[in-house]
Amino acid sequence: MDWRTWHDQYDHPGSGLARRLQVVQAQVRTALDHSPSGSLRVISLCAGQGRDLLEVLADHPRRDDVRARLVELDARNTALAEETAHAAGLHQVDVVAADASLTDHYRGMVPADLVLVCGVFGNITDEDIERTIDICSQLCRTGGTVLWTRHRESPDRVPLICEWFEARGFELQWLSERDVGFGVGVHRFAGEPQPLVPGMRMFTFVGYDVLRGTRAQAEDA
Repeated sequence: MDWRTWHDQYDHPGSGLARRLQVVQAQVRTALDHSPSGSLRVISLCAGQGRDLLEVLADHPRRDDVRARLVELDARNTALAEETAHAAGLHQVDVVAADASLTDHYRGMVPADLVLVCGVFGNITDEDIERTIDICSQLCRTGGTVLWTRHRESPDRVPLICEWFEARGFELQWLSERDVGFGVGVHRFAGEPQPLVPGMRMFTFVGYDVLRGTRAQAEDA
């Protein structure tokens, strides 16, 4: 999968990804609107070009309160994210070209007020989804928000993802309707954040195309 060209779908009005981006951005704005006064910390896993956060921060009243770290492996995408942040004068945004699955890259930024896990759960195994949700208790502050996405194709894991979050002290705040064709969820952390454990791998990024092929092979066997 070419993750640079994959992002081009966001520029096609009416496409599923463009519609999902609008929903995610609306929820990012809501989370920032309802965050406590003072400085805020935001982290984004597998941030891509950072559109979900950067396009909101550009004109948000809390923009100068936000210190953010975007972690993305594809250097072409991080370069575009850096250009966007620079053009918007978002000098407190740190874009890191690195493996977003490693907890080390979030040191000094957690527990965060807002944790973005967008475009991740559809590209990793169920076991890794649950492991990542478990580690979110190290990433998110009490009262903070985790915003995540997942496709709703079979097998639809959105209900199970909600269960996994709730079992770990995250309260569901908002969930997109089933018939919109994609899943966007917002959970508030009501528990106590755990210390960040360095050197942990939350997930292995497999890719939606590979996972879909694996499932098809299993069904044909």
